[in-house]
Amino acid sequence: MGRGFYVPWVFRMIKIENLTKRYGSVYALDDISLEIEKGEVVGLLGPNGAGKSTAMNILTGYLSATSGTVAIDGIDILEDPVEAKKRIGYLPEQPPIYPEMTVEEYLNFVFDLKKCTFDRKEHLKEICEVVKLTDVYKRIIKNLSKGYKQRVGIAQAIIGNPPVIIFDEPTVGLDPKQIIEIRNLLRILGKKHTVILSTHILSEVQAVCERIIIIDKGKIIANEQTSEITRAIEDNNRFKVKICGDRAKVLSALRDRSGIVKVEEEGSRDSDSALYIVETERGIDVRKTVFYACAENNLPILEFAPLGAELEDVFLKLVDKNLNAKSDR
Repeated sequence: MGRGFYVPWVFRMIKIENLTKRYGSVYALDDISLEIEKGEVVGLLGPNGAGKSTAMNILTGYLSATSGTVAIDGIDILEDPVEAKKRIGYLPEQPPIYPEMTVEEYLNFVFDLKKCTFDRKEHLKEICEVVKLTDVYKRIIKNLSKGYKQRVGIAQAIIGNPPVIIFDEPTVGLDPKQIIEIRNLLRILGKKHTVILSTHILSEVQAVCERIIIIDKGKIIANEQTSEITRAIEDNNRFKVKICGDRAKVLSALRDRSGIVKVEEEGSRDSDSALYIVETERGIDVRKTVFYACAENNLPILEFAPLGAELEDVFLKLVDKNLNAKSDR
């Protein structure tokens, strides 16, 4: 059948429709549908047993579905798995590396395994520069630090320049410096690839991902832009704003603006700035209002964030809400 399943008009890089995976009477995935566009960096979250690993295994062609379809760049992964998998780079939680090989030997092995048609020397050189493996290219993998081993795993995932890259817990076990380095690398890859990041580290998703998908009990319970995820549970109407300038001037600039109910200074001043709690009318987005009010009065904004709606809080509330909904049925 070859490339017969390719649909050139499909503009979604990943399209999942009515995907279900059932083990007996237990649903690992229960009729989920979603689309991911080209160039998006998406975070996949969920508690243990939520269905994340099942979704990734079906997405990468390692597991078949009970029903539903998955298309990668318009190619059905169940109907034409070879062509679909050519478009996917995958880093599982445990990198698939051979510790007795050197980095050079391993990457050349993967190059051959993927039947890559690029210029071998130039392609591997470019990957090593991006992933920062040039200095350890001749070293045996088992002698590398965990951070470098993770980089080798990322390097194998992007050989062949696949348009879709899937990472499962890419920073587990790394020290803070290594975590920052891997996050920066993910941002770089996100400029030219569609990236799916599955992780338990919620701050990592906020730092890297543009959109967040939360799965629980085999269902998608949230699918929101990272900047809007707090609105998945409620219209948050209290914000924390750090503003430079005279207190009286700040209060005067904000209190008379439409949509703002109350403004209060909180805590002690830090140099020439202070934190203010801005309470708004329900359902009103006052970010632009606050920005223009401060700009017109020459009051620089140093920080602006929803109050009491960190991603950890949102995640827990959504999961609890889904659990309660299940128990009420």
